Amino acid sequence: MNKNRIIFLVGALFLIGMIASTGCASKKYVLGEVATLDQKVEGMEIAVEENQKRIKEHDERLTTLGSLITQHESTLDQQKSELDGKINEVRRFAQGKLILQEVIRNDEARFAFESFELSDEAKVALDKLVEKLIAQNKGLYLEIQGHADSTGPEDWNVYLGKKRGEAVMEYLHEKYHIPLHRMEVISYGSAKPMADNSTREGRAQNRRVVILVYE
Repeated sequence: MNKNRIIFLVGALFLIGMIASTGCASKKYVLGEVATLDQKVEGMEIAVEENQKRIKEHDERLTTLGSLITQHESTLDQQKSELDGKINEVRRFAQGKLILQEVIRNDEARFAFESFELSDEAKVALDKLVEKLIAQNKGLYLEIQGHADSTGPEDWNVYLGKKRGEAVMEYLHEKYHIPLHRMEVISYGSAKPMADNSTREGRAQNRRVVILVYE
């Protein structure tokens, strides 16, 4: 028997005793009232059980819906990744032939931890690259890839890679007036390391900018 019901019945019996002792009602009347109240308590218990059942079913539906949403998001992520790959293939085909690749390494660019500011050494390296481009004397397109080490969350690493690439693009545009529509910045975050991220030297090498020059 439900604990609340037991408490209620004990109270009712106490009330019966009180009423019987004062002679205010017959025993039959009081027992009838108790029976009526008992039925109401039963009805309340049934209503509570039904509500609990509905809540459980609702939670189960939410759990199933959550699984479906997670599965759908995973499918969308996979489709997005495949689409990005196809877009990159089309873009490279449209750009033309790769004629030069330059890596602005950490020993030149000196990208400090969580920094994207170009050092004087990085600017010298970029000046040398421009000299090569001038010697080519062709219509060129630059793909500027920003990279980071694996320290920190990946969304932050992607941001750092993007800012490092943009720093290079802005320098080439402001000093040499290379048109912005001839350059594109792509951030790979920590997805494409060139060295071991478990060592300090490896992480330093992975903080870099790669410039691909297309004809």
